[in-house]
Amino acid sequence: MTAPANHLHDRLRVLAQNLWWTWHPEVIRFFTDLDPHLWRQLSHNPFAFLNQISPDQVEERAAELVLHSRINYAFRRLNEYMEKRKTWGAVNCSNLHKRQVVYFSAEFGLHESMPIYSGGLGVLAGDHLKSASDLGIPLIGIGLLYHQGYFSQRLNKDGWQEEDYGDLDINTLPLQTVTEPNGQPLVVKVDTRSGSLQARVWQLQVGRVRLLLLDSNVEGNSAEDRELTSRLYGGDDKFRIRQELLLGIGGARILQALKNFPGVLHLNEGHSAFAILEEIRRVMEYDQIPFDRARRRVSLYTVFTTHTPVPAGHDRFSLELVEEHLGIFREKLGLSHNEFMALGRVNPGDSSESFCMTVLALKNSRRTNGVSAIHADVSRRMWHPLWPERPEIEVPIGHITNGVHVLSWLAPQMHQLLETRLSHDWPTRMVHPDVWEKVDEIDDGELWETHQNLKMRLIRFVRRRLLLQAKRLGHRKIVQQIEKILDPDILTIGCARRFASYKRGDLILFQLERLEKLIGDARRPIQIVFAGKAHPRDDKGKGILQRIAQLSYNPAYMKRIVFIEDYDYNVARHLVQGVDVWLNNPQRPLEACGTSGQKAILNGCLNLSVLDGWWNEAYDGKNGFAIGDGGMHSDPNIQYQRDAEYLYETLEKEVIPCYYDRDTSGIPHRWVQRIKRSMQSLGWRFNADRMVKDYAEHFYLPAASATSVEIR
Repeated sequence: MTAPANHLHDRLRVLAQNLWWTWHPEVIRFFTDLDPHLWRQLSHNPFAFLNQISPDQVEERAAELVLHSRINYAFRRLNEYMEKRKTWGAVNCSNLHKRQVVYFSAEFGLHESMPIYSGGLGVLAGDHLKSASDLGIPLIGIGLLYHQGYFSQRLNKDGWQEEDYGDLDINTLPLQTVTEPNGQPLVVKVDTRSGSLQARVWQLQVGRVRLLLLDSNVEGNSAEDRELTSRLYGGDDKFRIRQELLLGIGGARILQALKNFPGVLHLNEGHSAFAILEEIRRVMEYDQIPFDRARRRVSLYTVFTTHTPVPAGHDRFSLELVEEHLGIFREKLGLSHNEFMALGRVNPGDSSESFCMTVLALKNSRRTNGVSAIHADVSRRMWHPLWPERPEIEVPIGHITNGVHVLSWLAPQMHQLLETRLSHDWPTRMVHPDVWEKVDEIDDGELWETHQNLKMRLIRFVRRRLLLQAKRLGHRKIVQQIEKILDPDILTIGCARRFASYKRGDLILFQLERLEKLIGDARRPIQIVFAGKAHPRDDKGKGILQRIAQLSYNPAYMKRIVFIEDYDYNVARHLVQGVDVWLNNPQRPLEACGTSGQKAILNGCLNLSVLDGWWNEAYDGKNGFAIGDGGMHSDPNIQYQRDAEYLYETLEKEVIPCYYDRDTSGIPHRWVQRIKRSMQSLGWRFNADRMVKDYAEHFYLPAASATSVEIR
């Protein structure tokens, strides 16, 4: 139950302490109304906001703006939400309430005010927690609290990415110290041959779900180890293995200290796979059974989700590093060097093979999945050597296609419009196709106007960000023409992603002369908004990004091609809510899922994508646009050329004509019909409620039922 609060400031603080507010825009509106400038200045962080504004100021401003009843109503809604007992999880997953799910992830993307994520993996994990909360599935999240996050991106005058790191102020975040039963702050410890690692534990409330975050910046750790939770995906192999020890073994020990044993272990990617070994050790000790029996038992309730279709993306460690950091642990398991290394090797007897975290997870999880149908095929092919006696199709890796937490990404204006047609409780029934049938009843003009308003909001946002960038870099021409950059009447394409080579962020630049014609067409032009980060050590990715940035500085392109620095949750939200077309053109089949396009569906945006990841399952010929026919040439360079040609042809022959085909009122009815078709055919399938229900029904419930079962 939410703590009592008698004053508005107290009630707002209760609301700010639970990230439930991140998917309830009416709560966010309180803070923007109270002081818009302060809200933006503090990165949309309500907890920090309330530290800067006094209770008297809140009362005074609330009286002026007549906010009392709205704040009180939101406060009651949060209480009702937290106290509700008849949830989907309570009805359909009753045995999970005694055998809860523990969800490990190296990153969680919940909101821009909590920058402990780098991209899609983290946002997926955050959406998973939010939907588990909404559905009432008993789940605890385990992660790391990064004091410097990923990095802030700045481009120099040449368009080259530079990275900045700044420290989070813990006092401005809604974190609570996790304590032991005696009231002392909980500290977990992991012993290695080169010394012990220690971490304190923080709790973040995400609706009904608790997220527990380990923090190595504590007394007793060496200076190096205090930095383990400073940056996401930083450092060398030694740094990474110690970070992953902390996440996996340290995370599992949090639960032991709290006497909160898992019914299901769900590992989101291989970074946390050491948690399996710690759970095996606990079972061996508790039940006094040997390693093999404990291993079989733990595997029955372990779920592993793999996201990486690129072999180089899986963490691997040398024998020396493994022995230094897990030698003491190995001895507790009663295993020899070779027996322990075999747990992470495809070929157990190959002494030259390193220890792979994904192999460890695959070998010790009864239930494993990719994140789209095509990704599962790729994963079965990639890991077939682990099961050489089976045909590839029988490799035990299934799939649950990712979905997004709709209320976190849906614009309030579009939510209001859907509510008038689909009923006020449609978000609780969004997984049912029949809920979406009434989208047809929305007036074309009303839907078009709503999206156009969102588009104008995006353009204002982009201009503000560009103005700051241009002033910092001394780009006077951009500053002078800022009000002419982007036109709300022009077809606007959004292209935002991690800049890695296989993502092919510059595909649309392949034939610049052809692109110039599309941008400069007098009757039917296009404009493009780019955003995204390259990994700090990925110079190829930085080179792709630089090419786009330099083009945006060029006076011939600057009004129609823009690059927004420092892609984050906030930039992504504006883009998916405001662009007309979401462009995604990875090298097939290397896109595991690609959920960014799912976020655009319900905001009146159409997808234009290679038939990879989720779009390979979603596209029906009428609900968006496809780049190519799914073919894959053996030479990536030839495929690049082919896909570029497909992209231009699709734009020229399908996308642009459809968008600019207007009636006398300026409404593109054929375009709006595609938007409606997109909502109807995709809205019920590609949301996180459907995804989490799939995990619950197909993985969590069977796994929890097997918690106390042993195969002899």
